Amino acid sequence: MRILITNDDGVRAPGMAALARHVARWCETAPRGQLREALIVAPDTNYSGMSSAVGDVFDRPSVHYQRHVIEGAESLRAYGLAAPPALCTLLGALGSFDFEPDFVLSGINAGANVGRSILHSGTIGAILTGAQLGLSGLAVSVQWGDDVHYDTAAAIAVEVLNELGDAPARTLLNLNVPNLPAQEVRGVRRGRVSTAGVVKAAGPRAGGEPLGNEGELPLRVGAASPAVGDVSDEAADDDGALIVAGYASLTALRGPHEANEPELDAVVDAALGAISRHVRAQR
Repeated sequence: MRILITNDDGVRAPGMAALARHVARWCETAPRGQLREALIVAPDTNYSGMSSAVGDVFDRPSVHYQRHVIEGAESLRAYGLAAPPALCTLLGALGSFDFEPDFVLSGINAGANVGRSILHSGTIGAILTGAQLGLSGLAVSVQWGDDVHYDTAAAIAVEVLNELGDAPARTLLNLNVPNLPAQEVRGVRRGRVSTAGVVKAAGPRAGGEPLGNEGELPLRVGAASPAVGDVSDEAADDDGALIVAGYASLTALRGPHEANEPELDAVVDAALGAISRHVRAQR
């Protein structure tokens, strides 16, 4: 298995260091005859919340890179790019580094990526981008806290890697790990995507004043990331609830694809008809 490692917190982030060390040992201990290689291509700074954005590649059709050495993972080539994680994935997978991955490993994110926050996560955006190239992927995040146990998440992630070598192409998994020492994690369960979101609401303006030409719009941040807060409205098998209960949560995701469900045919046909009538009327 050839693994492209990236993240959205930056190539120097502690979550990247922990994951790189564990993957380096995983590569070095490969059974005889089994290929295990890894390359790190990650942003040179924090790009959290960038989802699958690549930026304006038309205005600046080149990307600056710099070689890095990660302590404890010196055997892995590591590069920091002036690019968000999705673009790092594209460049890492399309030949810029003389490496042909079949898997994208993204993380370890500093903070859980559960609920609706997965739509906005750069950590997950990287594996969604890889899927468009036919690659499978694993996004790894750990619950935020005063002393984040990145090594716990890294150890669990490596165990998942052992099961993904023969997975179908474009298999995408989202792994969230509670912020606990390894011996205190209660287990791993399949988690459902909850309704938790990054932005809970846009709060009212102070004093109820109407909008002027310029000002500040207050936001009320939700409980999805980086900390998992109140999960009292979640089911026991929702991803956020599992984390709070001390379980790691593993969720299968699906990247963008054509919606070809039969129940949508009538909607598409009606829209096509309306557009066709409009085009004919303009002739």
